[in-house]
Amino acid sequence: MAPLEPWQKVLVSEEFADDPHGNFQCTLCHGGVSDPDMDTAHAGMVADPSEPGKGNACATCHGELKEHFDNSLHASQSGYWERLDDRSLPENHDQLSGMFDNHCSSCHTTCGDCHISQPAGVGGGFVDGHVVNKTPSMSQNCTACHGSRVGNEYLGKHEGIPGDVHFRSERMNCMSCHTGTEMHDSTASCEKCHKTEELAAMDTGNSRYDGEQVPSCESCHLEVGAESDPNPQHTLHKDTLQCQVCHSVQNTSCDSCHVQVSEKTGNPYFTTDATYLTFMIGKNYLQNFHRPYEYVVVRHAPATPDAYDFYGENLQPNFDAVPTWLYATPHNIQRKTPQNASCNACHGNADIFLTADKVAPGELNANQSVIVPEVPAAQ
Repeated sequence: MAPLEPWQKVLVSEEFADDPHGNFQCTLCHGGVSDPDMDTAHAGMVADPSEPGKGNACATCHGELKEHFDNSLHASQSGYWERLDDRSLPENHDQLSGMFDNHCSSCHTTCGDCHISQPAGVGGGFVDGHVVNKTPSMSQNCTACHGSRVGNEYLGKHEGIPGDVHFRSERMNCMSCHTGTEMHDSTASCEKCHKTEELAAMDTGNSRYDGEQVPSCESCHLEVGAESDPNPQHTLHKDTLQCQVCHSVQNTSCDSCHVQVSEKTGNPYFTTDATYLTFMIGKNYLQNFHRPYEYVVVRHAPATPDAYDFYGENLQPNFDAVPTWLYATPHNIQRKTPQNASCNACHGNADIFLTADKVAPGELNANQSVIVPEVPAAQ
C-alpha cells in the first residue's frame, strides 16, 4: 500500500497495511474504480460492503461464517418481529413495517458493525482506523448497542450495585461467554445435537430464549447440581430456579414506550416514561426442556397497547398475547445476594415476587402466565 497523506489517514490508518485485508485493493470490497482522481475512484463505491444487498464482500473469503449470519438474531432482528406479530394482525404489517424501519432497523448489524466500526445507530466511526478486529471491542461494539441494560449492569454503573462478578474478578469480556459461533449462527447450538433434517422439522423459534441456553452457567460451572457439588441448595433448586433468581440483583426495567416522528425536525424518535431498577421473580412462561424452571427473573418491557398509534389505529389488537414482564438474564451476577442470604430472604418475601398487586391494571391479562399467585411459604 502506498504511503498515505494525512487526510487519508482519517479513514485508513498506517496499521491497516499490517492487517491481512490491507493486502487487497480497496475496490475488491468497496467497488468503485482504481483511479488517481478521487471523484472517479469513488464513483459507485459501497461504504459498507458487508451490508446485505451491497455485494456481500465478506462472504468472498469468509463464506463459512457468512452462510448462516443472515439468519442470526443480530442480522435478522427476527425476535422483534416475533413479538410484533404476536400482538398484531397480518393486515397491520405494512404500517408496522414503517414504524420498524424508522425506530428498530438501526439495531440491525453487519459484519463491519462488529469488526471494523461502531454501528451507525450509536454514532458510527472506525474503532481502529479500518483495521479488521477479529474480536469486537466490548466498549465500542458490544456495549455501544447493549449498554443501557447489559453494559451498565455488567460494568457496575448503577450506584451502589457492584459490577458482575465475572467482570470484577476475572475481567471477562463479552466474547468470553458469547462465542463467535453463537453470534454468527442462531441455530449453531441446535446443530450440535440435531441433524439438518431434524432441524427442518423443528420449530426452533426466533427469540434469543428459544432452543438451548448458550451460554449457560453450567457451561463453566460443571459442578453445579452434580453429586460432588458442596452446595446442597444447588441440587435442591437446580430445575426449579433459574440461576439468576439467586445470583443476580436489581436490574433495569422501563415503562411506556411511544414512537413517532418529530414535527419540528422530521426525525423519528421514541420516548419511555420511566426507567428504574427492580428485582422481580416471576413464573416461567417459557418453560421447556432447556428451561425447566418454575421461577425466573423478570423485568418490565416498555410495551403499551398504544405505543405505535402514530402509525395507525389499534395496531396491537392482541396486545395481551405477550407478557410485559419478560424472562430476563441480568448481567450483574453476584455470588452473594440479598435473596440468597437465608432461606427466608426469599421464601415468604413478597417484595421480590411479581404478584398481581405489582402489575399495572391494564396489563393484568397479559401477565397471567408470569404473575406469582402465591408466594412460596417461609421455612
